[in-house]
Amino acid sequence: MALDETDRRILRALQEAGRISNADLAERVALSASACHRRVQRLEADGYIRDYVALLDPRKMGVPTTVFVEIRLSGQADDVLDAFEKAVARIPDVLECHLMAGAADYVLKVVAEDTEDFARIHRQHLARLPGVAQMQSSFALRTVFKTTALPVDP
Repeated sequence: MALDETDRRILRALQEAGRISNADLAERVALSASACHRRVQRLEADGYIRDYVALLDPRKMGVPTTVFVEIRLSGQADDVLDAFEKAVARIPDVLECHLMAGAADYVLKVVAEDTEDFARIHRQHLARLPGVAQMQSSFALRTVFKTTALPVDP
């Protein structure tokens, strides 16, 4: 299904305020409440809207430190990749894991209380991941820009 401009306005609005009421959303995108509700249901059913979540404040949650970890594996065989991916998915402090093209095989986004907590995460979890040949960690000093909103322009 192709998205029209009304669908795009709905998606933009929901990315800005996921808890907006249907009535307010309908007003914001210039639709009747029932037409808006049908469109949102269609966008959900077609998979454009995958989920609704609450975005938590890392500082309030006690994990203000973000660390990006580049990992090179000892090999590229499917069993090595599968074992690594299954193990890393079980580490609660890892928010994201990306298979990469380039020097690193994977890049992880890890949250921690501070450098000491990251040392614990490294010792207890990251250093034990299967197939790891090399690991390099970079601490974010400050988040300059961050969004969860995807571009919805044509």
